[in-house]
Amino acid sequence: MASEAAGTQTETTSRPTSARPFSGFERMVAWRYLRARRKEAFISVIAGFSFVGIMLGVATLIIVMAVMNGFRTELISRILGINGHMIVQPIDSPLSDYAELTNRIAAVPGVTKALPLVEGQTLASGRQGVGTGALVRGVRPDDLTKLTTVSGNIRQGDLVGFATGEGVLVGSRMASQLGLSAGDMITLVSPEGDITPLGVNPRVKSYPISGIFEIGMSEYDASIIYMPLEEAQLYFNAEGIVQSIEIFIDHPDNVDELRPLIEEAAGRQIFITDWRQRNQTFFSALQVERNVMFMILTLIVLVAALNIISGLIMLVKDKSSDIAILRTMGATSASIMRIFFMTGAAIGTTGTFAGVVLGLVVCLNIESIRQFFSWVSGTVLFDPELYFLSQLPADMNAGETVSVVIMALSLSFLATIFPAWRASRLDPVQALRYE
Repeated sequence: MASEAAGTQTETTSRPTSARPFSGFERMVAWRYLRARRKEAFISVIAGFSFVGIMLGVATLIIVMAVMNGFRTELISRILGINGHMIVQPIDSPLSDYAELTNRIAAVPGVTKALPLVEGQTLASGRQGVGTGALVRGVRPDDLTKLTTVSGNIRQGDLVGFATGEGVLVGSRMASQLGLSAGDMITLVSPEGDITPLGVNPRVKSYPISGIFEIGMSEYDASIIYMPLEEAQLYFNAEGIVQSIEIFIDHPDNVDELRPLIEEAAGRQIFITDWRQRNQTFFSALQVERNVMFMILTLIVLVAALNIISGLIMLVKDKSSDIAILRTMGATSASIMRIFFMTGAAIGTTGTFAGVVLGLVVCLNIESIRQFFSWVSGTVLFDPELYFLSQLPADMNAGETVSVVIMALSLSFLATIFPAWRASRLDPVQALRYE
């Protein structure tokens, strides 16, 4: 009886280790299978490729999504920084009462500022006779100071000449193209000039450059000139009227809520367009590109997950005798499956979080990295002429980063199920027979 009790006690103490899911015994075996040995070098190389693939896939996804978000954020902030969220244009008669109308609109709750505006296309030229197309925007000096995107980014000169109505503000890239600096004269040629018996003569006039601004968006820095409103009205034959009123609001997404309030405050027939309508094609293209890039780069993580499958299948074949011995010692099929599941999941988990760290480091230093590779290659990797912005932006979104992590972990865990299931179905008798 004592011997039977001892045998029973020995048997019960030898099996509970594998009965509890994810026990210390299972974790120990899984960890031993992760460590490389000389005869398992090829398998460890495959596991290493899987780790690197998942790490690079996750990092690339995070970096690309951050850059796409940075593009969208920067473009929206810069586009809406100098262009109104809503634009009011007349229907029945010109905006000759723009001063009173602007004050009424500015008093609407949610509206931060309203600016009367005169716009016109001109040909701008400098001292060397080089010319370029320009968009002249006529605004009141007090309103220009409210446009901090412009008034807060004066690189040369000041706003004194503009405030007195004698000077204009020119974008930095335009000034560079024309070889001009603050204090120089810029010549503007407008096709809508004076009417004579011989036809319409282009209007040519020179203005001193009061200041040079740099918004950071190359398209605007290379094409926009700010002119005092009264001078712009004279230059474009629009004395006493403006073409539109630009409205800036607290929350750009609330344009639909403010539209009826602005129409009521106007007290006359007006036509209102908002920033979404004017830039719908542009931002839709950005969204489509972002979604396509996410799907394409997800394939990198998928390929790395397939490497986990191949690596684990080879590991199962190599460890068939070990599996058979574990089964004969009392390990259950579920225990064997959990061991190989933890082995593959460890590769996916460490690769995913290593990718998050790598992506975070790159996103925080992306402009320095761009400058370094530009210096090494001797080329401009991020040409402002093509991409509108002077710097490479990166804006990590916590929700998107979590989504990438969940997606990578899910693919990694799914990739381990089939090899782990095959290991659990291995017949110990057959495995030991041919060993």
